[in-house]
Amino acid sequence: MSEPPLPAQPITASFRDPAGSVFRYRERVLRVVNETGAADLEAFLASQSGRKLMASGAVVPTRALDPAECRELLADPSVRELYEARGGQTILEHERVDFPSFPYEWTAEMLHAAGTLTLDLAQALLADGLGLKDGTPYNVLFRGPEPVFIDVLSFERRQPGDATWLPYAQFVRTFLLPLLANQAYGLGLDQILTTRRDGLEPEEVYRWSKPSQRLRPPFFSLVSMPTWLGAKHKQDDTSIYRKKLLSDSEKARFILDHLLDGLRRTLHRLKPVEGKISVWSDYMATNNNYTTDHFQAKQRFVGEALAEFGSRSVLDVGSNTGHFSAIAARGGAKVVALDYDPVVLGTVWRQARAEKLDILPLAVNLTRPSPGTGWRNQECASFLDRARGKFDAVLMLAVIHHMLVTERVPLADIIDLAAELTTNLLVIEFIAPDDSMFQRLTRGREELHQDLTPELFETLCARHFETVRMQHVEGTSRRLYLLRKRA
Repeated sequence: MSEPPLPAQPITASFRDPAGSVFRYRERVLRVVNETGAADLEAFLASQSGRKLMASGAVVPTRALDPAECRELLADPSVRELYEARGGQTILEHERVDFPSFPYEWTAEMLHAAGTLTLDLAQALLADGLGLKDGTPYNVLFRGPEPVFIDVLSFERRQPGDATWLPYAQFVRTFLLPLLANQAYGLGLDQILTTRRDGLEPEEVYRWSKPSQRLRPPFFSLVSMPTWLGAKHKQDDTSIYRKKLLSDSEKARFILDHLLDGLRRTLHRLKPVEGKISVWSDYMATNNNYTTDHFQAKQRFVGEALAEFGSRSVLDVGSNTGHFSAIAARGGAKVVALDYDPVVLGTVWRQARAEKLDILPLAVNLTRPSPGTGWRNQECASFLDRARGKFDAVLMLAVIHHMLVTERVPLADIIDLAAELTTNLLVIEFIAPDDSMFQRLTRGREELHQDLTPELFETLCARHFETVRMQHVEGTSRRLYLLRKRA
């Protein structure tokens, strides 16, 4: 008697959009679309602006699967179950973005770029009688430094006389107010958005603000007026959410375009400025314990290692201003650059965009990485779930002493994590306790790390890696290692 078939494993899919659900299937990004979203989707895909936006990369390239492809997918019971549960009418396939990231991992520069893209789309669609029904950064991912809009079910047919943009308040809460709080109070996006999917309320920012701020732009329009008017508004009055249709469609379009222009001007006022100073912003220039010759030798070591093994996906941990990320990207690699200092990452983002380098800067502290968030912690995967086994090379240059001393993470655990992240190479720098930068961090607690020796370091690395080569940095106790993961 044959064994009964195993039950189908349910597929994790998005659930917030009434028009459909996104799911991953065998490395493909697919979307079930139901009757609610089918007509709007068809109008967008058939429109001139839709085709142009997808061709430019501003909107993720998307295609509807043909009947034969749908039948093949629906032969999988788990896909069929999802399709039927969502009332599916068709299935889309989206071009996959290599490394998905979330707004609480971005720099302010990236949130600003995502907001600019959102307004660009909303205005570009007007010519084809289409609109954008959402104004949230969760509809945007980044390919390297460039934002791409991924939610094609956010596009809708616009009533010709409609002069309103219902996502206005959502755009303010999730783009403008977080940028304002970052600019005025130095709050990182992780502090604002990790636990606030819907952004900040004006009343919340009002409580933080000084009386002298409340009458100045953009506080007055974004914070003070909504707070004062909200106090007078009856909670059960829904009239402000009703669409107000005008008989003159051209006038309605003019009003809506003017509204979006106003948001754009406010967004521009909140654009992050260059040249900010942080604790680590001068590290590469004056504060890294390297002579010019030593640093050039380090560059050669890293560049030759990546070129020798043809690395194509690189994670740069503790990237600072992205010097080594740029070396990897110029060699043809897709790079994710991590640092917990969003100021230096702003520099990385600007340089990557200016040089068209495939570098995605993320404000992530690897010792306290982004957790899974959302419903059951499953809507947005944790950083480690997205990163494990994703990279064929990991750079950990001048960073592990920070993890050892500041965060008290055991060296063995650091090496274990590096082995989980890379499928092939680890380029890592060993810094001994007698190094002045190490001592600057220990602040008189050197005895806690007296057992840290090159021999111990090499022994721990040998559990996962073989040493391809090691280079001693002359005149220092620093060593550079090129390690290759054991089979």
